[in-house]
Amino acid sequence: MENLSGFLFQGISGKILSGIVGITLIWTVFSFFMPLDIYAETVSILLGLFFFFKNKLYQKFYHFSKKDTLLISFTVLIILFTGSFYPYILDHFGYYVPTIKWLTEYGLVKGISNIDLTLGQMSVWHIFQAGFSNFSDPFLRINTVLLIIYILYTVERKRWIHLCFLPVLLLFSQSPSPDLPVIIFSLIILDELISGNKNTSLLFVFAVFVFAVKPTMIWLPILVLLHTVFILKSGLKHLLSGFLILFVFFIKNIWTFGYPVFPVAIGDLGLPWKPNPEVLKISSQFAVMKTYDMQYSYEEIQKFSTAGYILNWLSLDGIKSKINILFILSLVIFTIFAGVKKRKLITFICIALWTKSILVLIFSAQYRFFLDVFFVIFFVMLHEYFNQKKSIVVFSVLSLFFISILSFPEIIQRYIPSFRMGSFMTGFEKEQLYRPSTYHYHQFNTFKVGNFKFNVSYNYPYSFDTPIPAVTPFYIFDDVKAGIFPQLSDKNDIKKGVIWKKMTVKEKKEAQNVINNIKNTDK
Repeated sequence: MENLSGFLFQGISGKILSGIVGITLIWTVFSFFMPLDIYAETVSILLGLFFFFKNKLYQKFYHFSKKDTLLISFTVLIILFTGSFYPYILDHFGYYVPTIKWLTEYGLVKGISNIDLTLGQMSVWHIFQAGFSNFSDPFLRINTVLLIIYILYTVERKRWIHLCFLPVLLLFSQSPSPDLPVIIFSLIILDELISGNKNTSLLFVFAVFVFAVKPTMIWLPILVLLHTVFILKSGLKHLLSGFLILFVFFIKNIWTFGYPVFPVAIGDLGLPWKPNPEVLKISSQFAVMKTYDMQYSYEEIQKFSTAGYILNWLSLDGIKSKINILFILSLVIFTIFAGVKKRKLITFICIALWTKSILVLIFSAQYRFFLDVFFVIFFVMLHEYFNQKKSIVVFSVLSLFFISILSFPEIIQRYIPSFRMGSFMTGFEKEQLYRPSTYHYHQFNTFKVGNFKFNVSYNYPYSFDTPIPAVTPFYIFDDVKAGIFPQLSDKNDIKKGVIWKKMTVKEKKEAQNVINNIKNTDK
């Protein structure tokens, strides 16, 4: 990658991060035509090993001092330990694992959102994880690897404040959550911008890559664009590579979802595999209710006044309201900070964050969509304050705290019961010292509606361990409510695409049989 596009910064971490972006983009293009199976993985790893030894990249590790090596080793042990716990993020079971299974067995399937709307996202981070999930990372711990790369960057670049973030990010190491890479990449790009990195082309490529991983990170390409035009005063021709990646991102979404940006139904091209409007409406209503932590019905929310929208969001029961209040306060404080500093870059960061925040508040103001804002504000305001000694102290204390939570989740379950993810933590098991903890369920029923034969997990709401094609019970109910059901474009080849179709009388009976079976099983 560095031979093709140059380097963003020198060092091991710079090479690895460039490699991550490069191989993800290559696999994204390949996955239109082929699955990311063991053959794709084997070729990629053999090529990687060849260049690792041919270019003697292992010599780069000798550049670390003894103190640096000790710090890296200590931190890596903590990362490996926390990464070995059971996954507990619910999206791991309903979104991450099913997406990766589809990619490894089929690649990108046209109109897959008609099977399960969530699958229409197909984040490029899951494409990256899928390519390494056949034998080198069957436990799906690519985020643990990324955290190790992050500590290498921290030590190589002597940017010690990143040590303060690492303990919090340990909570994302058990699953291939796209939240972790977008936070890490955005902090690194911010660091490079503040440090005076003028490689506008690669900065924009990395920024667009982050957006492709998770579109709620739209603030980052906006920031790099503002920085390029108004601070560096470079021409837009330097940004062509980034726009090319953006084009690939739009094509991927159109292929799987039918629209350029998931889950927004904007830019209708009239494609036959786009989701049913009624299903999109139900999903949109659900997103609005998630904004209010499911504490109000959609009908109740629609009756809110403008003031009610805001006040009820800020006064939800439990920890969510505290996070929402802190989010608004952080933005206000950072705006004042930007006004006092009167530096163009900080002003542009503020503008970019407000743009992203307004968009999130409009579509679905769930706290997980603006977590990155806290990291960015903390970094920009305090990066000059934290030297190595202070950062190591913060890292040590917070690491102990978060390891305690993962090992003894009863603490968070007792004192913060409204933090729902805490209830899915299982604590420490000695087996994880030699094998990362994973769940196995593999109980399912098989049904057929029209020409679509599919599996549904038995008495469980997610399809993480169900052979594909698998449909989440939740979406079966939505489809039947809308009077439609997914069907194969070609009954003999699922790779040729999935559409939705109005059900015939016979298909309605078949679908009702599925629903009755699910309800009876739940009892």
